[in-house]
Amino acid sequence: MVPRDQAVSLLSSFHVALARERDDALAAQGALQMIRAETSVEAEPTAEDSMTITELASALGVRTSALRFWEKVGLVAPERVTLRAGSARRYPVRAIREARITAALRAAGYRIPEVQHAMTSIRQLQDVDDPLKALESRIDAIAKRTLALLWAGADIADIITTA
Repeated sequence: MVPRDQAVSLLSSFHVALARERDDALAAQGALQMIRAETSVEAEPTAEDSMTITELASALGVRTSALRFWEKVGLVAPERVTLRAGSARRYPVRAIREARITAALRAAGYRIPEVQHAMTSIRQLQDVDDPLKALESRIDAIAKRTLALLWAGADIADIITTA
């Protein structure tokens, strides 16, 4: 038989994992809603719609070192262009949006691992016709799993307290 504290700890870890999964999905949903609101008023992007690292850092109100770090941890993927003096980062529209989402989530208090999960969720939904509907379905599925876990937890609590 599993000791009581281990059973309670295991059940708690399941709740924490579900809560994190829900938070990641909600963060991705919020970011997508922000993008959708912007794209409804934007012109179609062109190849010239890119920014340098300095321009993007200034526009976002962050340091260039933050953008370099976000690139290093996979949050933003700028293009590399060759110049006479070497190479430089250029941020096309896709990378600008990734940086804006990252900046918004960081400003909202999300830590880097949480932002990474949210960005992964957004990127995985690129092949879906309506990513917001897909995320809504995912959030609903998480809610059902959470409810099932609560019911199971009640049964486990009964077993533990009567044992």
